[in-house]
Amino acid sequence: MAEIKHDATISWRNDGGDFLRGKYSRLHEWRFDGGATVPASASPSVVPLPLSSAEAVDPEEAFVASLASCHMLTFLDLARRAGHVVLSYEDQAYGVMERLGAGRHAVAKVVLRPKIAFETEPEPAALTDLHHRAHELCFIANSVKSEVVVEGIAAPAEGN
Repeated sequence: MAEIKHDATISWRNDGGDFLRGKYSRLHEWRFDGGATVPASASPSVVPLPLSSAEAVDPEEAFVASLASCHMLTFLDLARRAGHVVLSYEDQAYGVMERLGAGRHAVAKVVLRPKIAFETEPEPAALTDLHHRAHELCFIANSVKSEVVVEGIAAPAEGN
């Protein structure tokens, strides 16, 4: 596969707050090459309100959404190829932040909780296989070191 570039522009401006004392807004904007603009901020769990914005997307939420979205898109393609008609797919995914050491944290685990409606429900083993293959092929899952779990799906057999 040839190198494919994905662009995002992140813009922030000092709102006149006391920058050196950490009293400044973390609200900023993400702009994507297709024209979408998303308000973004540090998470209120990291930077207290009003210096952050609960209404904006924070990097941790975006990370979880990226993994969940990539898994879904890969799953839908694999289901289509296997002849399964998907009627709807919803995932209330979440990430778990863990302390790595002094001053270091990471989203160490992302849990996907897909609820999928099919025209005809696949056999449980086929559904499990679709999820495992979706995880193995997901570009974002292949790009991170966090554990990614699909709830309700059995672990792959040894050797898979």
